[in-house]
Amino acid sequence: MKRIILVRHCNAEGQHKDSPLTYEGINEARMLAAFLKRQDYPIQRILSSPFFRAVETIKPFADAADIPIELDRRLQERILSEEPVDDWLEVLEESFADFDLRLPGGESSNDARIRIRCLLDELEAEEQLENVVLVTHGNLLAILLKEFQTDIGFSHWKGFTNPDVFLVQRGAGSYMVERIWNA
Repeated sequence: MKRIILVRHCNAEGQHKDSPLTYEGINEARMLAAFLKRQDYPIQRILSSPFFRAVETIKPFADAADIPIELDRRLQERILSEEPVDDWLEVLEESFADFDLRLPGGESSNDARIRIRCLLDELEAEEQLENVVLVTHGNLLAILLKEFQTDIGFSHWKGFTNPDVFLVQRGAGSYMVERIWNA
């Protein structure tokens, strides 16, 4: 695999798995489709979080490029806790410092890293696969990017936009990360 295009979903009406895109988010998805179409490399596969906002984000591009959207639960957002968390931003920041931190009913950053690493390993094993799009959510995106660039952390997550796009390219035996979306 030469290139992984990582996409964070467009603006949505909420955080529930069935939350649709806002009117602005629908327009962003159209702009994203045009942006991806202008790239110099052919996309071979699209894998998306099964959450509705992620699928809606990539659907205009997938339809135009005639590429099926493959749903993969390993791309769904990390659940910080199943119980309400008043200071969730502080807890999220702490979870970037302590990858083993797990709240009741939640998933640690390491748990999320292991599931996303499994997907990456599967994709890397596909010798014919050169260019793939992965559509996900902000927290998981940061964890995913950390697999390629170790200094990615909470401050990077805070700077992500909806949508956001990162290009991960293999070159000379290692991967390079580049933010290619210009909000």
